Amino acid sequence: MAENKDNELEALRKEVDSLKADIEELKRFLIPSYQEQSDAPDMVGHVEKMHNMHSDPSLMTIMDRLENKCGESGSSGCISYVGVFASGGRQSSWIKDYMNTDDLLSLIDNGTAVTALSCIGSQDRMKLLMALLKQPMTAAQLVKACGFNTTGQVYHHLNVLVAADLVYSERELYIVQPYRVQGIIMLLAGISDLTDNEYGKGDWAD
Repeated sequence: MAENKDNELEALRKEVDSLKADIEELKRFLIPSYQEQSDAPDMVGHVEKMHNMHSDPSLMTIMDRLENKCGESGSSGCISYVGVFASGGRQSSWIKDYMNTDDLLSLIDNGTAVTALSCIGSQDRMKLLMALLKQPMTAAQLVKACGFNTTGQVYHHLNVLVAADLVYSERELYIVQPYRVQGIIMLLAGISDLTDNEYGKGDWAD
């Protein structure tokens, strides 16, 4: 009896396997591109959808919207970013959504990127910005905090930062413009990505 049942189960399994094979064959016959369609990437315009890129579903929702926006518009890319920076009793919070990367790339063509980087691209000015991000300071305090020899050296660099509207003065205190904080922090985030050695190590020597 047991042997007969085993034989019957084995026959049923073979029959089910045969039916599955017949169904797949019918799919290929009725829809010639069935196999190709199932293997093809999920596309929106020129953009491939990157499903399951991150374990956080809320981040994947943002990525999904950006992919759709970029693919539908035909642009080179689309980014969103949020952040908060609180230090020295001051806080800056920001949300940028659907920033077109074509507009960002144009900053190179029109010279804005080089001008901005040249303005703050010295160790002395970056030290001043970092100190002022932590808290507002006087010129005398900046001399001590940043290791300068004289207030004249500090004023020389502060004048450039003030002219660029990165810093302003109020009752002898120098303060980073609140609406520029996000730009400075995001610039540092970009530098962190550029110098990240996880996938390869670059040589940043002059």
